[in-house]
Amino acid sequence: MSAVFTVSLAKIIKEFNLEQVYMPCEASKVLIASADVNRPGLHFAGFFDYFDPKRIQIIGRAEYSFLKTLGTPEKIEQSLDGFFSHHPPAVIVTRGLDIFPQMIESAKKYEVPLLETTDSTSTFQSGLVSTLNVELAPRITRHGVLVEVYGEGILLLGESGVGKSETAIELVKRGHRLIADDAVEIRRVSNKTLVGSAPENIRHFVELRGIGIINARRIFGMGSIKVTEKIDMVIQLEIWDQNKVYDRMGMDNEYTSILGNKVPSLTIPVKPGRNLAIIIEVAAMNNRQKKMGYNAASELLRKLGMAEPEKDDTADWDAY
Repeated sequence: MSAVFTVSLAKIIKEFNLEQVYMPCEASKVLIASADVNRPGLHFAGFFDYFDPKRIQIIGRAEYSFLKTLGTPEKIEQSLDGFFSHHPPAVIVTRGLDIFPQMIESAKKYEVPLLETTDSTSTFQSGLVSTLNVELAPRITRHGVLVEVYGEGILLLGESGVGKSETAIELVKRGHRLIADDAVEIRRVSNKTLVGSAPENIRHFVELRGIGIINARRIFGMGSIKVTEKIDMVIQLEIWDQNKVYDRMGMDNEYTSILGNKVPSLTIPVKPGRNLAIIIEVAAMNNRQKKMGYNAASELLRKLGMAEPEKDDTADWDAY
């Protein structure tokens, strides 16, 4: 059974600077478990089929106007009482709309947090969904190092002692940024996107054998670190095996599956004399070129007459 993650309402209040109209308990004790949100227009009309009580409810101008069309305060109270009786985790009124007294009474009656914001409904809803997708995303922790190289998030994997942390420090010295060392928390924020970060208690710390623990932020400055980064490539570092044949052309794309998402991957052999930092820089730039539709190996084979010509933009690339 997959783990269920939650985020406290207090964190959402702080993130979006929400005003608390009514809070039955400490906001940190109210836990949100659904990344979906809902606008309760149909529910104000009394239709509660498929109502999900785990979702945050957002009341915008449309829902507000519908309540006003009900006419009498008694009908408004009846509609709101039926809605709040389903105990949603929180109700948020947008656009700074005046809150009905009946809404406050129903919130108090059923102990439902009632909040408000001056943001427009669409802007607030999109931001809230984005935040919830990150906070509640499925996640795993992998032993490795995550660095940002030329804007590409590179996840370095390999056995302990292969040189991941040393390579990360060399990349930081060359102007790139460290996200996580030793433990990388990976979240699947969408079907195409993985985001990595460091556990908060070890963030910015790096272990270097022979030296010990260092704080990359303190030594190299704020420009050397980043809190989160999308994972664009996985690089597996391994001790050079003379009996193993390593890819020398790069024609076939390899992928690593993480949380069901496929990420481009490379295997780089490690041996004395190889400058891993420069190799990883080139790998990052080459990965970016592939995403833009250019493959150097394919172009070389075409120029050698070993592959069919393709209709692409290689002529434009030749200008660079």
